[in-house]
Amino acid sequence: MQEQPRILGLDIGDRRIGLAISGPFGTPFAMTAQPLLTLVRSSLRHDLKSIGRVLRKHSIVEIVAGNPLYMSGDLSPQAQKAQAFAEAVRAEFHLPLHLWDERLTTTEAHRQLDTLGHEKLGRKSIIDQVAAVLILQAFLDHRRLAASEPPSEPSKSL
Repeated sequence: MQEQPRILGLDIGDRRIGLAISGPFGTPFAMTAQPLLTLVRSSLRHDLKSIGRVLRKHSIVEIVAGNPLYMSGDLSPQAQKAQAFAEAVRAEFHLPLHLWDERLTTTEAHRQLDTLGHEKLGRKSIIDQVAAVLILQAFLDHRRLAASEPPSEPSKSL
């Protein structure tokens, strides 16, 4: 049975990529993000192959990648790397890919794990997934709010 389409969230790091997935479109869970897995990076070719398997398995139709800007909003070296990887993903799979401001996402992910009482040791395996969930959920919330706003009045032509 073919899965319903979904959106994939990526938290792109130098060593790992956290993945999160939206609920299936057309269900009450379509606007929620859940952790999926953490990829350990090896090479661009291998990373893209792993992401391709996820895209096919989960019927992904759109991707949101974290964009780690400086607090000032300027492009950081890590943002340049994340954008380059995101562009490689877009070029390889020809899916819509959105860069999403992820400032303080990892800090918030640690805070949430602290609140849940998760031990600090062993977080490497899940922290990137939690960050990916935060990125994807922010994107989904923004999209939901934008869709619920009343349309602006069309401009009048003279």
